[in-house]
Amino acid sequence: MINEVLIDLRVEGEVLDALVAPLDDWSVPTPAPGWTIANQISHLHWTDRIAGLAARDPEAFAQALKQATPDMVDEGAHEPVTLDQWRKGRIGLADALLAVPPGVKVPWFGPPMSAASMATARLMETWAHGQDVADALGVTREPTNRLKHVAHIAVRAFGYAFVVNGLPAPQVPLRVELLGPEGDLWTWGPADADDRITGPALDFCLLATRRRHRDDLAVTAVGDNAEAWLPIAQAFAGPPGPGREKGQP
Repeated sequence: MINEVLIDLRVEGEVLDALVAPLDDWSVPTPAPGWTIANQISHLHWTDRIAGLAARDPEAFAQALKQATPDMVDEGAHEPVTLDQWRKGRIGLADALLAVPPGVKVPWFGPPMSAASMATARLMETWAHGQDVADALGVTREPTNRLKHVAHIAVRAFGYAFVVNGLPAPQVPLRVELLGPEGDLWTWGPADADDRITGPALDFCLLATRRRHRDDLAVTAVGDNAEAWLPIAQAFAGPPGPGREKGQP
């Protein structure tokens, strides 16, 4: 499992790499307020580095966690980083996760997670911030089956999305049916659940990473809990953020 996820993580990083490597100027603004392409790459590099530290040296990560500040994510996004540093950081993270013994959890800012789950989270974030870069450059990326990792995290975070928005998490089963880019149907949850989400996998992932407004996507909900979830769905940890406005690329 970890090998398969790491391969997809590597490829996702290479896709974004191909977008930014030819650029002479990384100061192009992205849809994320105040963040340029340089900030997007710096943020990914910073998080890769911290995740690698957590995997290699949990005690050192624990010490770093004690010194964490509310502004650390934004500060990490403003640390200068070169293309070569980012590339080496991606390799270092993969090596660190591959070396985690089976059954051992990697500590994190939220609950500890398996190496495979950490790799999946890094893939999700790489894809999401890659979308910001693609939007800044006016590039349309071809959706791939790697989106299943992103969708999986979002579905798993069904209850969390309510909690982080100060709402009680629904204690009901949820059915999610997404059409993958190659025509496969991806499903989660019991087939007879009253609350259901359906739509294209790409649209769902754009929604759950808050890279598009719900009204601009072909994602539908049936049931009160499913309907309440779509506006607040998120595949990432932490504050939900403002998301995109209707019609905003």
